[in-house]
Amino acid sequence: MSRHLSLTIIFTAAMWTLETAQAANPQLVDIAMVDPTIVIDLRYATEHNVTGHALYPPGMRALVLPTVAQQLAGAQNYLKQFRYRLKIWDAYRPKEAQESLWKYASKDQYVANPEKGFGSMHSYGVSVDATLVDDWSQDASMPTKFDEFTPQAMLRYAGRDPLVKQHLTLLQVAMSRNNFYGLRVEWWHFTTADWKKYVPYWEDKQMSQTGESPSPKS
Repeated sequence: MSRHLSLTIIFTAAMWTLETAQAANPQLVDIAMVDPTIVIDLRYATEHNVTGHALYPPGMRALVLPTVAQQLAGAQNYLKQFRYRLKIWDAYRPKEAQESLWKYASKDQYVANPEKGFGSMHSYGVSVDATLVDDWSQDASMPTKFDEFTPQAMLRYAGRDPLVKQHLTLLQVAMSRNNFYGLRVEWWHFTTADWKKYVPYWEDKQMSQTGESPSPKS
């Protein structure tokens, strides 16, 4: 990554605060307040993401719409009977952070252009990036690491590791039973099936006029 782009990402993250993030959508709730047993590990609040820099301000919480938080709690309850829990890697993503991510990645297949169509579903509080941990908070083996934009990250696992397949299937079943669906190119990304209810009318109308695909991206 170029030095100029690195400075741009750092500057953008510093330009807004947690308060402004919540002010952008006052309906957002903290996942941890709805279900404190869900593990939170926001990768974009750290250097452990594809950009190598924190895109979120210090103290950023995992925010989603109330309905989405309840759906996650339902998925968590389902997983507990198998002695697993959800770990959330990302939730609400402010547009400023999406812009920084787009500048870095610029891969239309994987990252949503914030200026085109719906942008990222994360910016509406209707999507999360999630994985599994066991009772000891150890990460369950999965097809890839977070933000690994490769063919191996596809929703349908094509590998041969039975344990990875078992973990991925369990995650997908837990989420689908609670009104989420996955993203074809990212096994960790889930969006509430009711997402269209929360897209502003003018954007919905714009999409119908321009003919853009309504399929959301990360």
